[in-house]
Amino acid sequence: MDELNATPTENTLSLRLGDFSTLAEALDYAAAGQTGFNFYSGRGELACVLSYTLLRTQARILAGKLLSLGLPRGSHFALIAETDAEFVRFFFACQYAGLVPVPLPAALHLGGHQAIVEKMRGLLAACGASAAMATLPFFDFLSEAAGRLQITHVGCPDDFDRLPESAAILCPLGPTETAYLQYTSGSTRFPRGVVINQQTVMANLAGITEHGLCVRPGDRCTSWLPFYHDMGLVGFLLAPLVSQLSVDYLNTRDFAVRPRLWPALISRNRSTISYSPTFGYALCARRMRPADIAQYDLSSWRIAGTGAEPIRPDVLEGFAEVFAAAGFRSQAFVASYGMAECSLAISFAPLNRGLELDRIKSEDLVEKALAVSALSDSTDPNIKDMVFCGRVLPGHELEVRDGQGRALPERHCGVLFVRGPSVMSGYLNDPQATAEVLSCDGWLNTGDLGYLVDGQVVVTGRQKDLIIINGRNIWPQDLEVLAEELPGIRLRDAAAFSVPGVEGEETVVLVVQFRYSGETERILLIDSLRRRVREEFGFDCFVELVPPRTLPQTSSGKLSRTAARKSFLERQHQAPNFPLLLQQTGS
Repeated sequence: MDELNATPTENTLSLRLGDFSTLAEALDYAAAGQTGFNFYSGRGELACVLSYTLLRTQARILAGKLLSLGLPRGSHFALIAETDAEFVRFFFACQYAGLVPVPLPAALHLGGHQAIVEKMRGLLAACGASAAMATLPFFDFLSEAAGRLQITHVGCPDDFDRLPESAAILCPLGPTETAYLQYTSGSTRFPRGVVINQQTVMANLAGITEHGLCVRPGDRCTSWLPFYHDMGLVGFLLAPLVSQLSVDYLNTRDFAVRPRLWPALISRNRSTISYSPTFGYALCARRMRPADIAQYDLSSWRIAGTGAEPIRPDVLEGFAEVFAAAGFRSQAFVASYGMAECSLAISFAPLNRGLELDRIKSEDLVEKALAVSALSDSTDPNIKDMVFCGRVLPGHELEVRDGQGRALPERHCGVLFVRGPSVMSGYLNDPQATAEVLSCDGWLNTGDLGYLVDGQVVVTGRQKDLIIINGRNIWPQDLEVLAEELPGIRLRDAAAFSVPGVEGEETVVLVVQFRYSGETERILLIDSLRRRVREEFGFDCFVELVPPRTLPQTSSGKLSRTAARKSFLERQHQAPNFPLLLQQTGS
């Protein structure tokens, strides 16, 4: 039995849903109750309890010590964002001290030692950090990364705790000041610092808690999402706090190793709200032994949210089937759409209805920019199931526009633009990048493609990920699914993109992680994939098989097709038989 007791689900405070002017004000209110944050170990044991009462006390004490550094108000304080109480304490100490926290990835999957250091150094330089903190597992990386940048205030939590406490009166960040910097995942470009002020994030948090999730007394959250990602930071650190909910956390790495801890924790503490990208549900279902299902009770899970990447209804249906015996209801699935440039959330599907699909003809979507609903009983193999992600949050607008910037009617696919109080003020120190996506009248070019049906948004993909072959728009996800359907190929084991061919025409490339080294197996897989692509799309592609863990990921764990393309070209140009690419695709 745990010596610690997790914070309770029930609270004596009257429920308030984000109606605060700042994050510090929200914590001041939550601290009068009994709820808070609970951190669990890789063995599923309660390791640390941080009630909102204790968090406020500790954050204000630390804020007084940070003031002794003499940093100008609004200085950037880089925090290596481990899923632990220290990150939370420092994040809110910055709020009270008038400093701007900058969560940075605590992700060892980014590569070897030097790759991690270089990534960290680039982020520290980009944000102009005046101080930086990392816990012991990441301190050596941080120290090395910060060394060349002459950041004078770099340390572990203990180093900052030893500072003298300033006599200055705390003056928390105000409503018009920057609340934090959120670095985008960098799927298609080097990460950029999204500037989010207090009013902006509070508008989004109010929309999430009141209209998106419809938070109510008795709700409790569980999360394994990293704090450096917008869904983890805003969705499962800030949103529970501004609605005074208790949260149970698993470290992201612990979830990846033992995904069964996720449903076990939901079952144990009777959680009602938890989110994951599609791949998290897939990983959990794949690792679950049928004999273990009976030990879980997931009947309390009323919102099983999903977003952050293309939503695969087949994967979620598989998860629901696996956990149906544990009381999981497929009606709990809630599709949503959002991005860091809009704080987090843009739209939510209706609650208690599960995934609602729009069945369309694939060729209408990719060739005519016109989505036409198909009959529900159609047996056409070219039917594509698209997921409705709901209506935009109140006070926000969404338009679908064509290449000339003209608004399109419903069921026409184009680029999604959004406007409202949750939209960022811009990218840090990058007016050109800001001007590329944010208009003078407040419209944000999301870079995502989609269409509207009865006011609900359907996201079809990223504009920059499109593959154009002979004038046809090809969604890379469709090619990747063909590979993932084969035995031995898992979700996120394939990356599709295009590269210049012999005379400048585009050649489709499919890089697939493969776990077997036999030459016969490799040849058979390549032939099978090329045949499937030819049969499905009518063109040839080049298939490269690579070892597991070769495909690059963003800091949020998503596949980076841009980085995969770059790595592929580097490998090919270094190989003596580079022309074989042309021979394979031309055979």
